Formats: sequence, structure tokens, C-alpha cells
Amino acid sequence: MMNAQTIDYDKLRRQVDAHPYPLLFATISGAHLYGFPSPDSDFDLRGVHLLPLEQVLGLDPGEETVEKDGIHDGIEMDLVAHDAKKFFGLMLKKNGYVLEQLLSPLVVHTTPEHEELKAIARDCITRHHSHHYLGFAATQWKLFRKEDPPRVKPLLYVYRVLLTGIHLMKTGEVEANLLTLNETAKLPYIDDLVERKLSGPEKSRLEAADLEFHEREYEQLVAELESAAEKSALPERATGKTALDGLLVRLRLDGREKE
Repeated sequence: MMNAQTIDYDKLRRQVDAHPYPLLFATISGAHLYGFPSPDSDFDLRGVHLLPLEQVLGLDPGEETVEKDGIHDGIEMDLVAHDAKKFFGLMLKKNGYVLEQLLSPLVVHTTPEHEELKAIARDCITRHHSHHYLGFAATQWKLFRKEDPPRVKPLLYVYRVLLTGIHLMKTGEVEANLLTLNETAKLPYIDDLVERKLSGPEKSRLEAADLEFHEREYEQLVAELESAAEKSALPERATGKTALDGLLVRLRLDGREKE
């Protein structure tokens, strides 16, 4: 199954280049990363920037998070970048999102430090990342059940996060693409749900008869993720703090020398 939208990296790169601070990386997240973008899906760009040393040490703090959205060069996009200190802290807080953003294969901008950070990420993954995926799945499931009739999109997010969490607990690898994950999970209904989401609003709603089936599947996958976390060989605690601290200090000092 092919993605429904071609990625114009040149146009996205121009938006990234206009960022007010130097970027360690910028990648594509959201539906494009998850494997089911619609033709009209916007581009979720996520990245890490480096504030100047003066804005870190002085009385006037810099922008810890920079957000930019809208239509640029004919592309609807949403760019969110965190300062390195904030992002590194999130890496140590069992936050699956930041790992997915860091390790996204859809790279718009990269640096040698991006590669260094990806290597450190292996020491930030723990079995407790399962809580992130269980929590997000529960939130999406409530959203899915609240709508009448329910939409396919939040259901796809439910399956995506649960399969990502299961895969992470079993392999220690971050994989966010639902279609890739399903090559192993082999859930027979995933391709159909993706096709329905891509087909437009008229096919993106589910009938009441589908709800009981998907509720059973949801509960089964939640139980599988909980079991995978209990059996996981992943460590209890992250061990990457020292490496992250060293990288952050070096980035700040290097940034000062380049001014």
C-alpha cells in the first residue's frame, strides 16, 4: 500500500531553514510517519533547536518551544521545535513521542549531533515506556467511542500506538509505521481501515456492528502490551542522562564559539 501523498522535501526544508534558531534535526511525524496520510493531511514537522548561550544564562529566556503553522509554499504544515535541554529532559521521562520524532526515518534536516542523539536514545528506553502507549491508546479509544458514528481515524491511532508499544517492549526498537508493524502483527482488518480512512469522509465512519469487534480487539491488544511490558528485557531505568548532559554542554559551548 502506497502513501496517499508525496512528500516535497525541498519545500519543507525551506520552512525549516527559516527557523530562528539552529536546528539539530527536523523530521516528519504524524500521519505520514504512521503510514496513513490522507491526500489533504498536513505535515507535522518536529525538531530540536539550540538557544544561544546568552538566552539560557540571562534574565530574558529564549523560546523554549517554537511553533509555526499555516500554509507555506502551498503546503499545510505544523512545525514544533523544542530547545535541546527541554527535549533531552523529555527523553528521560519515558516519552514515546520524542523518541518517535528523533528516530523518524522521514528526515527533513539533520546534523552529526542528530546521529549522536539517536545513538544515546537506545539508553533512554525502558519497560516503563509502555505506560505512555497504554495511556495514549486509552485517550484515543475514548475519543473513538464518544463520536456517533465513530470515525476510523482515532481507531487507527489506537491500533498504531498499541502495536508500537508491543513492538518496543519485545524488541527495544521504536517503529511508528502502522503498516510496517502489521507485517508482524498480521491484523487482517488494518489494511481495510487504512483504505477507508484514505477514501474520504463517506467511508471513514464505522457501523455500530463494528464496535463490539473492535472493542474486543482493543482489550486484547491492551492485555498483550501489558504482558509484553512485564516480560520485557528492557531496563527499569534510563542510563543515558550522563551522555545527554555531556552533549548538551558541548552544544552550548560550541554554539558560543561559532557566534
